[in-house]
Amino acid sequence: METLANKRSQITVRVLKYDGTEYRRWTASLAQQEDSLLVLDAEFEYDVQHQLLGEINRGTRTIEYYWLDRWYNIFRFLDDKGQTRLFYCNVNMPPAYADSTLSYVDLDIDILAQPDLSYQVLDQDEFEKHAELFGYDDDTRRQAHSAVDELIAMIEQRQFPFSGSRESLC
Repeated sequence: METLANKRSQITVRVLKYDGTEYRRWTASLAQQEDSLLVLDAEFEYDVQHQLLGEINRGTRTIEYYWLDRWYNIFRFLDDKGQTRLFYCNVNMPPAYADSTLSYVDLDIDILAQPDLSYQVLDQDEFEKHAELFGYDDDTRRQAHSAVDELIAMIEQRQFPFSGSRESLC
């Protein structure tokens, strides 16, 4: 019997720096696509030590929300029971999706939101450093700051995916 996981398309996610250098890569399953939104279901392939999140064990599951026309994505980390452990939001250039590969340029600013939707903005200093190093143009800088404002509004107003509604989207 074929499972839902077998029916889902496998996607390679590539994270790039502004100069096009690949920074990270993993595989995920395409759980759903609705207009410009792609929802991926992924598991960490190896243990990762994260500066803020601590140990992320191999097998940790994430539901990842990418909009092809937005300057951010949102990862919903799940605990062993499938409940939301935290949200990790990445500010990035709008992703490109072709030939089963989703690629995006990471712009370093992140937002960490807890299940109670308290949040903190991270790595703004890293954004400024890389903006100088890579020569981000004015539009990129403006879009990144607008993305932070939009994400904060989504969190504070408990909009999808922070609302818990549209659970059909994983």
